[in-house]
Amino acid sequence: MKLLDKYNIPHNSVITIAGTVGVGKSTMTNALANALNFKTSFEKVDSNPYLDKFYADFERWSFHLQIYFLAERFKEQKKIFEYGGGFIQDRSIYEDTGIFAKMHYEKGTMSAVDYETYTNLFEAMVMTPYFPHPDLLIYLEGSLDDILERIKLRGRPMEQQTPVEYWEEMHRRYENWINNFNACPVLRVNINDYDIMKNEQTIELIIERIGYFIEQSRLLKK
Repeated sequence: MKLLDKYNIPHNSVITIAGTVGVGKSTMTNALANALNFKTSFEKVDSNPYLDKFYADFERWSFHLQIYFLAERFKEQKKIFEYGGGFIQDRSIYEDTGIFAKMHYEKGTMSAVDYETYTNLFEAMVMTPYFPHPDLLIYLEGSLDDILERIKLRGRPMEQQTPVEYWEEMHRRYENWINNFNACPVLRVNINDYDIMKNEQTIELIIERIGYFIEQSRLLKK
């Protein structure tokens, strides 16, 4: 029996993976998609026309970058639901406003006027009954020490050169964000509860939780 049917997960489900840098979103996205025979949706970085400019001048380009991300994620979300679901999505549209745009505003790299324009647009586009929210958001969480260790192990040069204080701040912001998030049902999964890289079978434990969680969430809506 397919895992999808074994745990009563609807074939048109849309599941989004969220969490801070280094927590293993891409690994989880691929593992779940393979196990459930779902399609994947990943962030498009290479074609982003603002990314290089943004890193050169945060204050000048933060608003442009966030608007670009909002538009691209909105189009991707629409495409997923028009296709009929059956997707695992790496990173959510909600993190952009709840974490990154907010951080730029609070640090002074996005003006108050730009931040208000951005949040108003986000709310008009996304926080409405017409926007197709995911069936479930899986939040991958772990201690700061565990996440720092993962960042160290994967050895990306840009991440290795980033001050620890930045990762501390991101960890704190993500925790604050998820504790107040209510746009769709949330399943919190600790990164120490599984090890997909060493044992692929541990993904079934997560799929079992997903099936139960989606079922409970739908019962509550009735």
